[in-house]
Amino acid sequence: MEATPSKSLFLLFLLAWGQTTPGVAAESKETSDGPIASREPTWLADVPAAQEFIAAAEVVIVGFFQDLEIPGVSTFRSLAQEFPDVPFGMTNDSEVLSHYNITRNTISLFRVVDNEQLVLDGEDVENMDATKISRFIEVNSIRMVTEYNSLTAVGLFSATIEIHLLLMMNKSSPGYEETIRRYQQAAWLFQGQILFVLVDSGIKENGRVISYFKLKESQLPALAIYRTLDDKWDTLPIAEVTIEQIQTFCDRFLKEKLLAVTVKTQMLHCSQEVLGSKEEKCLSAEELKNHSCTPQDGSKGGTKSERLGCSF
Repeated sequence: MEATPSKSLFLLFLLAWGQTTPGVAAESKETSDGPIASREPTWLADVPAAQEFIAAAEVVIVGFFQDLEIPGVSTFRSLAQEFPDVPFGMTNDSEVLSHYNITRNTISLFRVVDNEQLVLDGEDVENMDATKISRFIEVNSIRMVTEYNSLTAVGLFSATIEIHLLLMMNKSSPGYEETIRRYQQAAWLFQGQILFVLVDSGIKENGRVISYFKLKESQLPALAIYRTLDDKWDTLPIAEVTIEQIQTFCDRFLKEKLLAVTVKTQMLHCSQEVLGSKEEKCLSAEELKNHSCTPQDGSKGGTKSERLGCSF
């Protein structure tokens, strides 16, 4: 497992290339209901209709309007035509607004991957700027498998889920369709824990992402797992991607994360016990030598020098 200066990968993602299209994986479940020109938001007449609509896709947009006469409503309708792979719904039903705690004209993005409801409201909606709303949708359309680009990178690093799994593979390579199918199935096993990302190695600019993980084209396809909190990561070059291999790789990383948190907690507990205070202090070499403490599980843990340090 490697560690690098914090947020360096974030900066790499943002600077890697200037593409501004959503670039979400083409294998997403949602499809357009018909020609873009005739597409209209689905009317949500009551709470059950809204709940069913929101649950039916990985990412949906809902316009909650108290007043259907504001200029933003027509702008919202036109935006529905620009995003054929994202279902749009709208409502002014008071019970629906109350159910979703809406107290003003609001546009909400609901997504399954982390069970988030992201909102734009107030002046952002009443005086709607189509460009601003489009960017809001593009950045935050994070799915069970999200294809990396300069916009989705911002949404990935804004998400509350701190661990990302990257599949680096050329989308035009033999076996891609079967690989992405397995990858998507594995993503559901870690919903709420890990964000699954696809990096198309066939795009020249993505070479910077691949080289960040010290991988070469000859080692692809490969998996890379990354924690945004401290930039810890690990890689797994793999000839054939299977659900079992993905699960083992992710479980190992999650277990190491849990172990690191447990060790740090015990170190803090011991330091507080020795110092007799709630201050998180570094013990001196003499203190480390001469003191011992009892870990939280009640067993003797040896000398301080064996278990404590100054890294916390």
